[in-house]
Amino acid sequence: MSDKKTILLAEDNPNDRELILAALAEHDLAGDVVTVGDGAETLDYLRRQGPYANRKNGDPAVILLDIRMPRVDGLEVLREIKADAALKSIPVVILTESREERTMVESYRLGVDAYIVKQVKPVQFQQFLELLLRTRTGGPTRIILE
Repeated sequence: MSDKKTILLAEDNPNDRELILAALAEHDLAGDVVTVGDGAETLDYLRRQGPYANRKNGDPAVILLDIRMPRVDGLEVLREIKADAALKSIPVVILTESREERTMVESYRLGVDAYIVKQVKPVQFQQFLELLLRTRTGGPTRIILE
């Protein structure tokens, strides 16, 4: 994919993080992937606070966000992103093992762009991210991949 973009990956599980990074690398989907291990660190990165106070300008092209993370869970991170005028236009993709309907419904109510169950096939993940990075229109895609 040309014109590679930065992706922010918020994932606390090292095994899941490595699998996602491998899929992104295998399919050449990002120029730079920034990884954070919990929800508080995700918000620090986005707000340029703490250890990220001096990071380069620019927001990620997309945020891949786990739901179950320490300190601040993914739904709260999503809530704060979508409530912040400077951040709300960044596409957010939930990557989770949760198939709970109420979690999915709450994610879309809060403004998530897509909800992906982590067991999705790599080719589906690749196609979805390519589509999201190329054709972002400002509205939720309402896609559920399992």
